[in-house]
Amino acid sequence: MTELLLIDDDCELCELLTRWLSQEGFQVRACHDGNSAHTALLAATPAAVILDVMLPDGSGLHLLKQLRRDYPQLPVLMLSARGEPLDRILGLELGADDYLAKPCDPRELTARLRAVLRRSVPVASTALLELGDLSFSLSRGVASIGEHEVVLTLSESRILEALLQHPGEPVDKPALTQLALGRKLSLYDRSLDMHVSNLRKKLGAHADGRPRILALRGRGYYYCV
Repeated sequence: MTELLLIDDDCELCELLTRWLSQEGFQVRACHDGNSAHTALLAATPAAVILDVMLPDGSGLHLLKQLRRDYPQLPVLMLSARGEPLDRILGLELGADDYLAKPCDPRELTARLRAVLRRSVPVASTALLELGDLSFSLSRGVASIGEHEVVLTLSESRILEALLQHPGEPVDKPALTQLALGRKLSLYDRSLDMHVSNLRKKLGAHADGRPRILALRGRGYYYCV
């Protein structure tokens, strides 16, 4: 059974989501603050984390930053109260794989979780994608530039894999959104752009100063060779 860690100080919401997700075949552990979440993570690493932005003993965004440092490939879906778009943007900048506004429809939450979990299945191949000074391990989700390793989140890994398979050719946003987020691109959804921005920062530029990832207006993104 797929185990989830739900971190939210709203006990009533936790009970509701736990009942719903249990009916959907998940095993849910619920924590109501950051300290208990750390303890739960040390005891066992879940398949995915559902994380609220607001916690009684600190910011969920700060906890997300720690999760990305200690568990870079662990899928994290953030919950953010309505009227807080900045929190959602910051969550994506810090490496959340997806987000939902609260109150959320449990059916949409389940669909988003399943999409994230499908993308997190380890790749059986040990092959490397190599282009110039960059190599990317499909199974580890780690890019290397020369001797320097770059640890990527799940969504960043999927984006880089798609771009490296078509170097110099634009991959359109709808296709990248499906690959990276497991869902269709919707109007005003900037999630993909945030993930690409994070990826650009991590990879840096070519030795001659050219950016590694470029955008073509109306056509998508491509890896510059």
